Amino acid sequence: MPQQHRRNFLKASGALLGGLFAGSTVVAAERTDRFVVKTKHAAKLERRGLDVVYDLTAAGFAVVEGTESDVSATNSSYAPDIEVTLQEPSVNEAAPTEATDEPGYQVQWDKQDLSIPDAHSITRGEGTRVAVIDSGVAADHPDLEHAVNEGLSRNFTGDGFGAGVPAGGSHGTHCAGIIAANDANDEGVVGSAPGTELVDCRVFSPVGGASFADILAAIVYSVEIGCDVANLSLGAYPVPRQGEGDFYGKVLNSTLTYANKEGTVLAIAAGNDSADLQHDKNFISLPNEGAQAFSVAATGPKGFMFDAGDDAQGPESPAFYTNYGTNAIDIAAPGGDALLDAQETHPDTWVFDLVYNTISKPEFDDNGDYVGATHEYGWKAGTSMAAPQVAGAVALVKSVEPGLNANQVKSLLKRTASVPDGYGKEFYGAGYLDVLAALES
Repeated sequence: MPQQHRRNFLKASGALLGGLFAGSTVVAAERTDRFVVKTKHAAKLERRGLDVVYDLTAAGFAVVEGTESDVSATNSSYAPDIEVTLQEPSVNEAAPTEATDEPGYQVQWDKQDLSIPDAHSITRGEGTRVAVIDSGVAADHPDLEHAVNEGLSRNFTGDGFGAGVPAGGSHGTHCAGIIAANDANDEGVVGSAPGTELVDCRVFSPVGGASFADILAAIVYSVEIGCDVANLSLGAYPVPRQGEGDFYGKVLNSTLTYANKEGTVLAIAAGNDSADLQHDKNFISLPNEGAQAFSVAATGPKGFMFDAGDDAQGPESPAFYTNYGTNAIDIAAPGGDALLDAQETHPDTWVFDLVYNTISKPEFDDNGDYVGATHEYGWKAGTSMAAPQVAGAVALVKSVEPGLNANQVKSLLKRTASVPDGYGKEFYGAGYLDVLAALES
């Protein structure tokens, strides 16, 4: 990846250090009334006068509300919950969102390169379940209404807007479409596993943010309802390896290990900081560097619908923004790319290098009450878009071989992936996702 592209991206994005991202999310504040506590017995915390918000003792901890003095008196390890807000990568700010008249699959270079129609001759993902832990999935979107299980979907934010309908966020709806957009309704776009069942686990609110504890709770819930894979297009970087960062890392490792043991694959975005995670000794990226995470880097074309000249690259080339590192990345998948100067030189066609799929824009009145949503199609780029490509692939594999455990599924996808000529493993881990090879293996 040319260093100049990294410098341009850092300049364009502001390179927010210390930020949590989902695409990019930024730390808002530490809560003073809610804490993550390491424990095996939530009842003991209740007897101490603490209100248990999430009993996650299956993963070794609980989330409580109360005063810090009461939490400290339990003599348990703890840290304050963190509130975060959602920000997508800056390259997406210039991308148009109103594109309902576009030719759908014809501009889905990602599904074309992954041979998704050929994969559907084997399976469409029937009999599987995928959790989308994100900003919400628009269950009434024409390309998603077939897939979302609203009964199982859950709102972890406490904002009162429900899950699925009505408050499906643009980011979460885009990720959901990459996984399961309907390929049989003669409109819109194609998803990797349109036969799968989606569960909307909303952790970001359209009128606020998310929290570390809500994300952990959503992971545990995904396991409890038997999801084959949970997609987490979110994360935190850079997190200090010491202090509270060490505590968060341990709690996260416990949660991810629990999920993996129970059979839920965790497809997690590697992050959009152009960061060399392999050689960052003082900081860590979470949750994608957590134990048992399936960390996904992003690739994309340059010049899919225009002549990019010497800058032209194929869809399997590393995206300019993706985090990388041989031991920090497990696999790479299409996430979209961009030539930043093409926004001026090719204003009508540069956007086709991004990933095209479903979006939803919730609308609220002056009082903050939900009044409806606009369901459309649009472009986004990020490792946020790469992770659901892998989540969809997991659903396809599990549809064919339901007896495989989480480690076996990840091993299969890694074994059938390969590193494109001319690039190093630091951008790919095991290699570039090959859905068809995995299904035929």
